[in-house]
Amino acid sequence: MRVVQLLNHTRRLNGHVHAAVDLACAQARLGHAVAVASGGGDFDLLLAANEVETMSVDHERRPTTLVKGLAKLHQLARRWKADVVHAHMMTSAVLAWPVCKSLGIPLVTTVHNEFERSAILMGLGTRVITVSEAVGRSMRRRGISSSKLDVVLNGTIGSARFDGKDRTPRRLGSPAIIFVGGQHPRKGLPDLIAAFNTVYAKNPNARLYVIGDGPCRDTYVNMAQSMPCGNAVTFLGAQEDPFPFLLGADIFVLPSHADPAPLVLSEAREAGCAVIATDVDGIPELLEHGKAGMLVPARDPARLAEALCSVVENTEALQKWKHRSQFNLEHLRIERVARQTLEVYAMAQSQLHG
Repeated sequence: MRVVQLLNHTRRLNGHVHAAVDLACAQARLGHAVAVASGGGDFDLLLAANEVETMSVDHERRPTTLVKGLAKLHQLARRWKADVVHAHMMTSAVLAWPVCKSLGIPLVTTVHNEFERSAILMGLGTRVITVSEAVGRSMRRRGISSSKLDVVLNGTIGSARFDGKDRTPRRLGSPAIIFVGGQHPRKGLPDLIAAFNTVYAKNPNARLYVIGDGPCRDTYVNMAQSMPCGNAVTFLGAQEDPFPFLLGADIFVLPSHADPAPLVLSEAREAGCAVIATDVDGIPELLEHGKAGMLVPARDPARLAEALCSVVENTEALQKWKHRSQFNLEHLRIERVARQTLEVYAMAQSQLHG
């Protein structure tokens, strides 16, 4: 099959970009011809190394630029003889829809998150992939027919992004609690800092490591430093590859208030961390509904502290949850994601051509 993956850019530190790059490389490894059309970025060299062709299509949201991008995409898709175009963001879907209509090829879209009202435009796809059942439910509430929705749960294990990477665990204090994510309100980091302050009062050897960056970073640093636990909290900033830190940690915590299907849960589980995360959106699906990690209510630092204490203060419980993180881990492999996505392409082709 000849597939064009369409997205805004290929720069690092953006979840939907990571997912699209992983998918493109995995599909190429399965023997398909794959191209990525985007504004370009950090991952272009990785794509080329995995025999994925890169094409330049500017997604800047200005009328003249979008018209030029549409014309360029039409030319590329026709020249490349694409069997399917797969759009990963709203602008991509809007660009691809008239091109696919004109060329008579199916458009598949993926809803990576549904927070913005514009997510309804992903319904332009012949078929619409959602990255979790939770996102699928949200799109149905917005009016997208169940008959065109397919769930392909996120997974990153075996990603080409990790090929050749250093897998030496970082030396961290123990017990080491780690957070990896964007530092903005949706990720709930203040809840974790408040919970850790309670944990630290009872367990002064505990350490919290925060990886990531974002608009609220300074606020969160100041919050931690104003608490008794301040000296036990380390902000490590954005890391190109957080995996060695995950390997060195004991417990991974994701205190999100909303999260469609966070890729980092695959990585934390692969690293063998005990996992504690909030019971929201696609998180339970990635934790096998509590079999592979503890689920706690969102926006509840007291309950989060209770869960943390249960493993920080009990070595046997910590080892149990580390072991449970491996339950059905193979389901989070990128090859499974690639194969299921290819099945959606086949359905889209059948639907379009009867």
